[in-house]
Amino acid sequence: MDVFEAIRTRRSIRKYKDKQVPWDNVVTILQAGKYAPSAGNLQNWKFIIVKNDAKRKAITKACLQQEWMEQAPVFIVVLAEPKKAERFYGIRGSRLYTLQACAAAIENMLLTAHSLGLGSCWVGAFDEHEIWAILGLPEEISVQGIVTIGYADEIPQAPPKFRIEHVMFFEKWWGRIESPKSHLGYWSAFNMKTVNEGKKLAKKIHKKVKENINKRLAKK
Repeated sequence: MDVFEAIRTRRSIRKYKDKQVPWDNVVTILQAGKYAPSAGNLQNWKFIIVKNDAKRKAITKACLQQEWMEQAPVFIVVLAEPKKAERFYGIRGSRLYTLQACAAAIENMLLTAHSLGLGSCWVGAFDEHEIWAILGLPEEISVQGIVTIGYADEIPQAPPKFRIEHVMFFEKWWGRIESPKSHLGYWSAFNMKTVNEGKKLAKKIHKKVKENINKRLAKK
C-alpha cells in the first residue's frame, strides 16, 4: 500500500474484533509516531501504551463515556511536554508547535496502523485531569490524544470530502487566476476541453437562431 492509498482509504474504526495486536506491530506504529516532524526537532512528545483491561476501562470512562473504545485491545496515549518547546519558542512553542508535532505523530501512527491491516481511531474528547490521575502524570505534561488500535470489525463508508477546487486558491485568499493544470476534479484538462467545446456549440446555435430570425423579419 503506497502512502497516498493509505491516506485515501484510512477510516476511523469504532468496532474491533476480540483479537490481540502483535507487539511488533505496536512498536512499528510507535516508531512511525517518533519519525514525525517537530519544531527544532525537539520531539517533545511521549507515548504510553495501555493494554491493561482495568486501565482501558477507566480511560474509556474518562473519554466522555465513549464505550466503543473498550473493544480496542491497545490504547496509545499521546502526551506532550509544552515547557520544553516554550523554552525555545515562547508561548507559540507551547500552544502551537507542540500541538502540531503531536498531531503529526498521531497521523503517522494512524496511517501506519492502516498499512499494517489494523484499525485505529484518534480520540480527542476526554477529561484531562482524569487521564492524569489514571496514568500518574505530572502536571507539566499535557494529554494530546488517545489512539485506539485493533483489528477492525467494520468497514465504514468513505465520508464526503470537499472537491479540491473548493479548498485551494492561487496566490491570495479567493485567488482564482487559473485552473489547475493536473487532474483536479471538474477542473481537469478533459473537462475544461468539454466546457470550451460546449461554448463553441452554443455560439454556433445562437448564430443560426439569429440568422433564422433575421430571415423571417426580412420576409415581413
